[in-house]
Amino acid sequence: MSESSPTPDVSGPVFVAHEGGKLESVPTKPLRDRDDLSLLYTPGVADVCRAIAADPELSFRYTTRHNTVAVVTDGTAVLGLGDIGPEAALPVMEGKAVLFKHFGGVDSVPVCLETGPVEELVDAIARIAPTYGGINLEDISAPRCFDIEDALKERLDIPVFHDDQHGTAIVTLAALLNAATVVGRELPSLRVVIAGAGAAGVAIANIFERAGIPNVVVADSRGVISRSREDLGPHKRKLAESTNPRQVTGSLADALDGADVFVGVSGGSVPEDAIARMADGAIIFALANPDPEVHPEVAARHAAVVATGRSDFPNQINNVLAFPGLFRGALDSGAKAITEQMKLAAAEAIAALIETPTADEIVPSVFDERVAPAVAEAVRAHA
Repeated sequence: MSESSPTPDVSGPVFVAHEGGKLESVPTKPLRDRDDLSLLYTPGVADVCRAIAADPELSFRYTTRHNTVAVVTDGTAVLGLGDIGPEAALPVMEGKAVLFKHFGGVDSVPVCLETGPVEELVDAIARIAPTYGGINLEDISAPRCFDIEDALKERLDIPVFHDDQHGTAIVTLAALLNAATVVGRELPSLRVVIAGAGAAGVAIANIFERAGIPNVVVADSRGVISRSREDLGPHKRKLAESTNPRQVTGSLADALDGADVFVGVSGGSVPEDAIARMADGAIIFALANPDPEVHPEVAARHAAVVATGRSDFPNQINNVLAFPGLFRGALDSGAKAITEQMKLAAAEAIAALIETPTADEIVPSVFDERVAPAVAEAVRAHA
């Protein structure tokens, strides 16, 4: 810390809750005497090692690998905090591990790496992969996150899942399935506008398309992403080819004119007069956290259904509805990858838990004990 940096205030209940970290290692077998020692360690462990050397797949049966996920980050895009580095990202990764265990019964280990070129990070993650049954990528900046995930999927034979992309997309689709029911619309008829072309925005656009919504427009800080723009990087160029079939141009407000659905994952702010241009019976998901793109009270003046990423308003779009059950199902089934079919099935399973959707209830509570088992079962069915 530099001399000019103020000393942080570490008082208060938040710091008390994090004192000493949030995780510990606990043995699953008793160590009571020499006989136990000879079984769990030398000489007995050598028999297990030889068996795994002859058949590496046995590592999923005779080690913790069968139920352990690495939660990997380089700390370059943490929550709403941005590029804060691996050490500062560790409390978030520990929290993620707590959620994995509490909701899905999945053990997980935070792995916070120094950032670097994509190739170096891919190599580092791939080299530690033999310890784990799956890799959960977290809080890695775009567009690097796309390349890292794609490269790891090619290289590894265990599930690799970037939660900032696909967890958000799964829960957002689940919410939209039920919101469409509330307003009496079919998915293919919806005109959707997504604000934000980072990890979450790209994944949401992709899963909406696979769910049968052809009319999706994505906007970044410079306006609508279309084929006519010449300032697009590779991942946005790809997005331009797969979205915006009407070739809308202009600003986000222009795209919202007559739109049925707004999904905000940009962290920006959308003025009320832009939201007011949406169609009657609109659906607004303002998911930036802690400050939604549109305040829920403002959104409610112009929309039939409103959701946020916050827990103090109805309809919280929270990734914890997806990732614990998703990995539970993948690990239980021995799946080598998490497929697009699994993601769609997970979204449908989450939505189906709300038997009669209303404007104030389109997704289940994160504490609904049915969620993770339902998602896990949906994943196992497609493994």
